Amino acid sequence: MHAKTPNDNSAWHTHLSAQGGQFDAHHRIIFHLPVSETDTALIPLVHLAIIEIEGPDSEKFLQGQTSAQVTQANGHVAPPTAFCTPKGRMIANAQLMRVDTERYWLLLDASVAETLRAHLAKYAVFYKTELRLRQDLAIVGLSGQNTTTALKAYSAVPSHDWTMTLHEEMVVTRHPGEPSRFVMIADVQTMIARWDTVTTVAKLNSNDVWKLLDIRAGLAWVSEAQREAFLPQMLNWEALGGISFKKGCYTGQEVVARAHYRGQVKKRLMRFGSKDIDDMPIGNEAALTDATGKSLGDVVLAAPVQESGIEFLAVVTQKDVMPEFRLNDMPVELLPLPYPLERLDPESFATMQDGVISS
Repeated sequence: MHAKTPNDNSAWHTHLSAQGGQFDAHHRIIFHLPVSETDTALIPLVHLAIIEIEGPDSEKFLQGQTSAQVTQANGHVAPPTAFCTPKGRMIANAQLMRVDTERYWLLLDASVAETLRAHLAKYAVFYKTELRLRQDLAIVGLSGQNTTTALKAYSAVPSHDWTMTLHEEMVVTRHPGEPSRFVMIADVQTMIARWDTVTTVAKLNSNDVWKLLDIRAGLAWVSEAQREAFLPQMLNWEALGGISFKKGCYTGQEVVARAHYRGQVKKRLMRFGSKDIDDMPIGNEAALTDATGKSLGDVVLAAPVQESGIEFLAVVTQKDVMPEFRLNDMPVELLPLPYPLERLDPESFATMQDGVISS
């Protein structure tokens, strides 16, 4: 894809508003349209953002800053990764995409995008690389049973989690979860031009729906509310393939590795649900407790369920016998995660090419 000068995304917001979208101050867009959970959904991901890293030293620079093996980001594989403080606490987690020979994109939560850019800029001055927020890009999620039909304009569709296809005008990447989920990234004018084609097979939906799918996939993106609060393992990032324990040093690597090899991670991301709680405080600043009121963990992401209630992810202290969990003094149900709490070797991603596992 060709580099473009970043600008504001007012044209994208104007387009979405014309489709009936309503924005709030917390990176949410709401469409008051009748959509069922079985429909193929087109979801503007206004809560996500792109940082671009470009220049001849970009790979070397990123290799010393992030938990992924940067060479894996080869235009086919787009691995999950994390950026940490020297104490191993996550500033942000992201998906790393190589979109040109010397250019990478980081897909991450919008609330920490500028903070991470400014943090990385302190180190980038020693390299031939430039960092910028790509506010001229539109990010759209596509989920459901007919996603491949909606993407039929492209010659290849990523068929494995954390892979991507790179087209002249658009990047398509696949995220974990069921039903199948794809993220489309393109400049605003391209996305608007493609709009009618995609909306013939997909219905507009609010980005809270995508957050619910993230919750069901056990996938939490660090927001400003959680910045520098957790080790990557506390968000199960190694279970999602987001930590390489075979690469060289990066900021925070020593602490992250020591916690892994010494088994020092006592808090883990877990999934919960309630049919009796209808909403969560903005920012998800809520604590899980036991029946006596003792704090057990912190909610990091919550979303409403279409029928009733909510589902949420919380970082919880692990115990041999799990107690009854309560939120706002109401009982909540512990729900299963779709993956085991064990390390997924990200080096296995090297067997994937063009979004397909090679033999």
